[in-house]
Amino acid sequence: MGLLLACLSTGCCGLGRCPPASQVPNADLAIGQLRVQHACSRAIRGEAKLDYFDENGRVRVDTFFLAQHPQSVRMDLISPLGGTLATLTSDDSRFALLDQKDKSFYVGPAAQCNVERFLRVPVPPAVLVQLMAGEAPVLVHRPEQATLHWSGGRYVIEIASKNEATEVIELEPHEADWDKPWKEQRLRVVAVSVSQRGVELYRAELKDHRAAATAKPRIDPLGIDDPILPSGPQCRVEIPRRVRFVVPVSERDVVFEHQEVEHNPPLVPGSFEQQVPPGVHVRPADCR
Repeated sequence: MGLLLACLSTGCCGLGRCPPASQVPNADLAIGQLRVQHACSRAIRGEAKLDYFDENGRVRVDTFFLAQHPQSVRMDLISPLGGTLATLTSDDSRFALLDQKDKSFYVGPAAQCNVERFLRVPVPPAVLVQLMAGEAPVLVHRPEQATLHWSGGRYVIEIASKNEATEVIELEPHEADWDKPWKEQRLRVVAVSVSQRGVELYRAELKDHRAAATAKPRIDPLGIDDPILPSGPQCRVEIPRRVRFVVPVSERDVVFEHQEVEHNPPLVPGSFEQQVPPGVHVRPADCR
């Protein structure tokens, strides 16, 4: 009864769930808490459905993905018949795309625009890696440029950054942690939006958060090579099983639906690189 009266007095129950009794004091502490939660996850690997809508219609394909902090990513798109349609790799400096259909191999810098041409998502590789892992990319800002408040049953962080850019990050405490002190509350990123000069560049919606296990070592079936150990420590951090990107300007709607995902997979040298295969046309990819 006391909690109900408190909610009615503040008006929060009509707008969503009431805030925890112990609330995170400010935006930078909330951001820091998120980073601590995800510190054990150095990389993720999994299978997903990639589903997107744009001016050309709808495309839905299976993809195997591998991502490592801060911005290395690999995606293999699989045809319904089982063959590989295309492979994208991007590390700290080099972007490569092998298009099997056109027998073309595109090479260029690891720039946002190159990744966007393939995945239809206008975000830098580092941002893509963070959001796929359930983390929040954070625009550069001074402490006084970030505010935190409770609205609609979640924490809302608002950030004013450089070049008239703004960001909104929405967080929800884990259900089991609602009554815990704020330092012990696990926070889920449920939405991130970035705008510039009042125009929304993208909005990411993260749903269906579930804990993921650490990958097992990679064992040579012939017993010749030593096992390759996981690329990070044991980790049970939650990962969203659905990440949706909405791009109002270009009317794009891109959804990643994770079928399987795990933390810190073993990584072999060259995981995020591609060599030019025989019989393809090498083309520059520098959309800047």
